[in-house]
Amino acid sequence: MATRMEQLAQPKPNLLRFPDRRSVYWLDELPPERNGSTTTFELTPRWSQLCGRKLLNAGFEQSRSSPQWEVSVAALRACPSNRVCSLALPRLPTAGWEPDRPLLASLSRAVQTAVASPRVCQLARPKRRQGLYSPHLSKTSLAPPHPAATSSRLQLLAIPKSDHPQYAQDRPVSWPVPGPVRKAVASERVHVLSRPNQRKALFQGYNPYTVTLAARSASASPRLQELCLPLPRKCKGK
Repeated sequence: MATRMEQLAQPKPNLLRFPDRRSVYWLDELPPERNGSTTTFELTPRWSQLCGRKLLNAGFEQSRSSPQWEVSVAALRACPSNRVCSLALPRLPTAGWEPDRPLLASLSRAVQTAVASPRVCQLARPKRRQGLYSPHLSKTSLAPPHPAATSSRLQLLAIPKSDHPQYAQDRPVSWPVPGPVRKAVASERVHVLSRPNQRKALFQGYNPYTVTLAARSASASPRLQELCLPLPRKCKGK
């Protein structure tokens, strides 16, 4: 039997690498092997039982032979009482209730044969509004009877507002290219600047073990030399 020290010396199991989880398909044993296709769906006995039809109750008595019930002789000879007759009457509306008026009311003969008076014909004409075009109005009716005279203040306010002297209009979309620009020749510096910047991948061509020339010729300051010394309490035993 392993001692306590050997038991404690065993490493702990990595549960994240080998998770000890129960399967969702079986618990204690592997599923039975099939001879045919492994993707064929099979019903369990419980599912087959649930798919069956519902059985009738053991104490059910089929006393009703037909959906049409025969009326008994006593019911045929029965006479309703006064209370039953009063309850069988439809409910009457209230005293102040009035039925809805029809959508198209019928016109009387007098209204159909009526003749409109000159005053009614005058009121039936549309109003004449100045400034609105109507095919029923003539050009003479649109024009004002007397031209209105405007004052000097109205004429001053009617003048449109001018732009500022330093206002710059929007430049056109297509700009004409001058002749000297067409004949210009790019210099070597312009060619160098026009080349795209070459970007390398992360850590491409990087060597972490290379030491720069500045680090090789560097000299430690007195403060660095002081910080490099070990602590006095650690050097007592040596």
